[in-house]
Order: sequence, then C-alpha cells, then structure tokens
Amino acid sequence: MEIAEHIRALEQEGRLLASAARKAGTDAEVPTCPAWRVRDLVRHTGAVHRWATAFLVDRHPSFRPLVDGPDLDGDPLLTWFEDGHHRLVETLRTAPTDLDCWSFLPAPTPPAFWARRQAHETAVHRADAEAALGGEPGLHAVEFTAAFAVDGIDELLLGFHARARSRVRTATPRVLRVRATDTDAVWTVRLSSEPPAAERAEAAGAGDADGEIAGPAPVLYLALWNRLPLPPATGDPSLARLWRETSGIG
Repeated sequence: MEIAEHIRALEQEGRLLASAARKAGTDAEVPTCPAWRVRDLVRHTGAVHRWATAFLVDRHPSFRPLVDGPDLDGDPLLTWFEDGHHRLVETLRTAPTDLDCWSFLPAPTPPAFWARRQAHETAVHRADAEAALGGEPGLHAVEFTAAFAVDGIDELLLGFHARARSRVRTATPRVLRVRATDTDAVWTVRLSSEPPAAERAEAAGAGDADGEIAGPAPVLYLALWNRLPLPPATGDPSLARLWRETSGIG
C-alpha cells in the first residue's frame, strides 16, 4: 500500500472509532481489552496519535516516551480524540517527502512509516471500540479490505515480530504457516530461540510447515492481533497456542 492509501485508511478508521465510542459510551467495557473501558481506549489511541504527530512536526530524531492522555471523559474526551486525529491526518498529508524523524520499523520514509503504523493502530482499536457495542465477535472484520488486512499482517509478522522484543520463541526450530484464503498471500514464520523470521510468498511458493493457520485476511488480521480467536489450526496445534500466549505487543 502507498502512503496516501494509509492516510485515507487512518482518516476513516479514526472516524469509525469515534462513532463507535459515542454509541457505546465511554463507561462501556471493551471485551477485546479486558482491563479497559471505552474511555481508556479513546485516551490511549488519542495519546498515540499526538505522540506520532509530535515526531513529525518536531522532526525529532530519537525515541520519546508516550505521554498519557488527559483526565477527560464523555464528550470532552471524544472531542479531544477527534482533534488529535484530525491533526495527525493533516500533518501526514502535508509532510514533505524528505521529512526525517524517529521511526522504529523499516519503511521508505518516516512519514510512510507513521502513516502505515497509525492506520493499523487505529484500525485495531476501532475494532476494540466496536467490540464494546456487543454483537457477534468478528462481525466488523469484514469491513477491512483484503489488501489492508494483508498489509497489516505484513507489518505484524515481518516488522514487529522480527524485533528482538518478540517473545514468540521455540526451543527447537518449527515452521508456522499463515494462509489468507481470500488472496494468494502466504506467510512462512520460522520459529526458534531467536526472533521469528517471516517471509511472504504467493500460495504456490509456500514450503512445508509444522502447523498452519488459515482464514480470510481480515479475520487473520484481527486474530493475529489477538482480537478474535485464531481460526482452527492444522498440523501441530501447539504453534497456534504459542502464538496466542506469547505474541502480545507491549
């Protein structure tokens, strides 16, 4: 996906998150984040938006810690969220192509990194906000396009879990395959005592695996982010359990 597509997704997902939060009410529980109510979700996502914006605006070259959101609730909190979301979208839209600042995953440019990261950050938390409305789990996953979901799985498997911080490890080498049934995308994730080594190939290029998780890309996207149950695994079921127990991103 290109940066303009990520910015459009970020804009849409932020609006959907705010709409769901208003409908649910800020005191509603968030079943996909058991320790949170909607106010915690909105406060966190709004703080992340401002954190990202500050790197871009200040062109800050190194890490700065995330600052908690304000002690607001109800409509004032949602207005604060919407203001920060709008500023992030506009900052990305107007960012010069040579803008340099801190980022933490490979990307063509820092603005491209932040557009992609914030699009997926907001999309996953939009799913959290909609989970607070109740209804069947996974009902809203179909609203993600396959292309957006594949991009998000790429970011998670090839980006986040390639870092030393990933806890998805095995004592002996194992191979987990993740297959999107609505596209040709297949990820081969090589597990060992080191960080997972993942690569994506077309379906015809996938090799042997010890276990496989397969499903539509939007469902896999939310399942791999631990927002939905993983689809039934074939092969060694312990690899799916390992993912569920150790893959959380802090």
